[in-house]
Amino acid sequence: MWMRGGSSKAIYLLKSDLPDDLLTRDQLLLNIMGSPDARQIDGIGGGDPLTSKVAIVSASTNPNADIDYLFLQIFVDRAEVSASQGCGNILAGVGPFAIERGLVAPHEEFTAVRIHMVNSGDIAEAHVSTPQQRVTYYGNTAIDGVPGTAAAIQLFFDDIAGSICGALLPTGNARDMIDGVACTLIDNGMPCVLLRAADFGLTGRESRDELESHETLKKALESLRLQAGRMMGLNDVTSKPVPKMTLLSPPQAGGVIKTQSFIPRRAHASIGVFAAVSVATACRIAGSVAAPLARIPQHNTYQIEHPSGAIAVLIDADAAGDIRRTGVVRTARKLMDGVVFA
Repeated sequence: MWMRGGSSKAIYLLKSDLPDDLLTRDQLLLNIMGSPDARQIDGIGGGDPLTSKVAIVSASTNPNADIDYLFLQIFVDRAEVSASQGCGNILAGVGPFAIERGLVAPHEEFTAVRIHMVNSGDIAEAHVSTPQQRVTYYGNTAIDGVPGTAAAIQLFFDDIAGSICGALLPTGNARDMIDGVACTLIDNGMPCVLLRAADFGLTGRESRDELESHETLKKALESLRLQAGRMMGLNDVTSKPVPKMTLLSPPQAGGVIKTQSFIPRRAHASIGVFAAVSVATACRIAGSVAAPLARIPQHNTYQIEHPSGAIAVLIDADAAGDIRRTGVVRTARKLMDGVVFA
């Protein structure tokens, strides 16, 4: 099934339909997407990391979940498949796909699907609209970066701090210095390196194309990323899609903070779900590079601005300020259901 999940697109596959041998599986997926090729002209990838993704779904081996979800990033320009990170946008389509494939029985009005995110080992809960016990993709919810509206899919996350790196702040510090640049290394669902845009002579208003063509900036960010990867316990990240590099500036459209992300070397059109959760979390941490730039809301909804608009991150904190649960609202749409040839 080919689906839009959040502001990304992926092919969703049952694990049982794929080869058991990982090398054979990965070559099959590269062929399906048309990688390596900048246009992915011989496959269904869109020539962009946001549209070259795969979700592999199966009945769960975890007693606390209904299904297992493995996310794979298919590189566009080289023959590489990575499972080193998850994807919260593609996660939005996993619940509907599982229901449509008969892995989860639908309920009236909405169906809660407990999802074991294999990449990190964490559990997410998706609330999928199922009137008359059938998945619907039609609704009135709009998300920035996607035209039109669709049915809301609520995603909730428990205990995702340190999901990849083992700790919310892998170095134990709210702020570190790398190459003379202040940064916050954080992992609340996604390993991220947060930096002030102003430290690179940027205002936060630069377009994606401007960032994409700024070779001096990209070279500096890659140097920082390679060093941060080791500091975060990720070892050599030269060929890994993490950590994500995110430039921060004061909010410009009434949100909490403005972000400009790289994934990890290409400028992002918006921001990933887990990256947005990590940024929102950093805004609450005293001493982080995010805190002085952020305008903390009185309510629990954090609008994290990005080049295409904003993503709403829900933060449930206790009286002491400790985060108990996070969540986001996404949408998904089924684009095609059929046979793909490799």
